Amino acid sequence: MTSAEINKDTLPKHVAIIMDGNGRWAKKQSKIRIFGHKVGVKAVRDTVEGAAQIGLSYLTLYAFSSENWKRPKKEIDALMELLVNTIIDETKTLMENNIRLQAIGNLEDLPKKCLQNLNNTIEKTSKNSQMTLVLALSYSSKKEVAQAVKDIVKKVQNGKLNSNDINEETIQNHLFTQNIPDPELLIRTSGEQRISNFLLWQIAYSELYFTNILWPDFRRDNLFEAIVNYQKRERRFGKTSEQIEKENV
Repeated sequence: MTSAEINKDTLPKHVAIIMDGNGRWAKKQSKIRIFGHKVGVKAVRDTVEGAAQIGLSYLTLYAFSSENWKRPKKEIDALMELLVNTIIDETKTLMENNIRLQAIGNLEDLPKKCLQNLNNTIEKTSKNSQMTLVLALSYSSKKEVAQAVKDIVKKVQNGKLNSNDINEETIQNHLFTQNIPDPELLIRTSGEQRISNFLLWQIAYSELYFTNILWPDFRRDNLFEAIVNYQKRERRFGKTSEQIEKENV
């Protein structure tokens, strides 16, 4: 699949990806799990560059969930070290491709060195405008919504917000993604067909695309294939096909 097959007029503004399968890929190679994560960095680089190439505005990658902290300490330590090194190494690529980096999640849970490097790259790339790359780190959608509710309750208690004025927009404005548009397309690799506590509020109307490809083997052509598949779907948002046809006339 090539970028030439993509209709630039109906390109999704935001694509989110659950990068899954690093461990299973490593096992197939008779390697330890961290080897799969290291090779997965190549998939990240090619996918990010491909997304920028076709003109995506936002790409969000589910890099590390809150639940991932339950993994063996040895693997977590190796993952954090890999994350630190990757952020440093890929800063040049982000600058060359005019890509801005952002991050969502409970970032204070990250090791100090990791968070410092993350913030440095976020600051360094803050003026870039070609595309925004969002990393979901120590992220839990349920915790995100719970924190939003706490923040809203506090504002009501302090008299800064009337409870009768609380609506969907209020909640949206208190999420980690408050300044990021909801994804139109969510991709998950490795053949698993679940959401895994990722952007539960934001993907209410997202198109879902599941592929059996393990993340280390995923490349920009696979991203293009998912987008072409997305563009063939009819997005109705509760309306009928006839209503959509009339609106498009």
